[in-house]
Amino acid sequence: MSVDSEVRNYPFGIPVRLEIDPLLTTLRREEPLARVRMPYGGEGWLVTRYEDVRFVLADPRFSRAATVGREDMPRMMAAPGRPNTLLSMDAPHHTRLRKLVAKAFTSRRVEQLRPRAQRIVDDCLDELEKLGAPADLVANLAMPLPVTIICEMLGVPPSDQHRFRDFSDAAVSTTAYTVEEVAAARVGLETYLAEVVAERRADPTGGADDLLGALVAARDNDDRLTEAELVQLGITLLIAGHETTASQISNFTYTLLTMPGQWELLRDNPDLVPGAVEELLRFVQLGSGGAAFGRVATEDLELCGVTVRAGETVFVNTQSANRDESIFDTAGELDLARGHNPHIAFGHGVHHCLGAQLARVELQVALASMLRRFPKLTLAVPVEEVPFKTGLLVRGPRSLPVSW
Repeated sequence: MSVDSEVRNYPFGIPVRLEIDPLLTTLRREEPLARVRMPYGGEGWLVTRYEDVRFVLADPRFSRAATVGREDMPRMMAAPGRPNTLLSMDAPHHTRLRKLVAKAFTSRRVEQLRPRAQRIVDDCLDELEKLGAPADLVANLAMPLPVTIICEMLGVPPSDQHRFRDFSDAAVSTTAYTVEEVAAARVGLETYLAEVVAERRADPTGGADDLLGALVAARDNDDRLTEAELVQLGITLLIAGHETTASQISNFTYTLLTMPGQWELLRDNPDLVPGAVEELLRFVQLGSGGAAFGRVATEDLELCGVTVRAGETVFVNTQSANRDESIFDTAGELDLARGHNPHIAFGHGVHHCLGAQLARVELQVALASMLRRFPKLTLAVPVEEVPFKTGLLVRGPRSLPVSW
């Protein structure tokens, strides 16, 4: 393969709602390893084909830890990678921390949360119906469901939920917030979590059944993580546990309501919902496609027929990979009855999304319940009037007015 001499600015343009940039299709077919100039830190490589993306995500020679604290590393966000977080660790440190919380997110444990998720959704839809149409699906369902679930798992009181919800947008900001605003928001959340940790220490029985209580015990009794790791792990779980799922609930609904016949197809065939969630995960452009988290080559190696030198940064775009025609038939089409669907919306390798099964349960329950309760759901405003988030790593409506 010959690499085009052009270095393209990434992202390639201003995102248009949930549309995938057509240049990704061109690169995947003609230049699967492309040079890109990131908003901060200079140039790197962008990988767009399915098999190549999986290779980069799984190969330990591509390091996340090597990006920590490096102002010279190409990146999407102004601040470089932070230490002591799952997202910025390699094995064995990543493995050590992940094991501390992995049991809470197994398929069996998460499935036990399905009845609780159903009660939360039912309550949200009851309230939505009381409000009357038009009503905002983001504020009244998409956000409350994952926020409530992850807070209950961690042991964050409902009265305090706003404290990290206010921070979450800042945490995934590219241009929406200044560096100072992001730093201030993070300090606020770190301070809050330190307070919760202190409460757990003062009264261990008060959080005996929640994740934060278990992490405090692992810190104090078993010395399996540092104090900084404990706080950062709590922040990661709080943000990752709700931000993407909340966006995807509204994204999925928006997609189904704006593509003719899709809502009706699921309404008339509710058994399709689990598979439809997988197809929507594959099809819907949530955000940067994973390109927010660069990986540094620790040695020279070949990728797409090109030598990537040690020290160079490589980014992957999972959304492009999920549209790879060599893997998915009719890859550019939404097929809610698709069978074979090995999408990598949750990533791959050691950094595969810890909460993937929890997200699936929440998305399935939310979608199935809306189809059942509001079979004639429609947008309450013209498509072009739905406001979308800007300047963040994730895409999605800021509000989604609906009628039924």
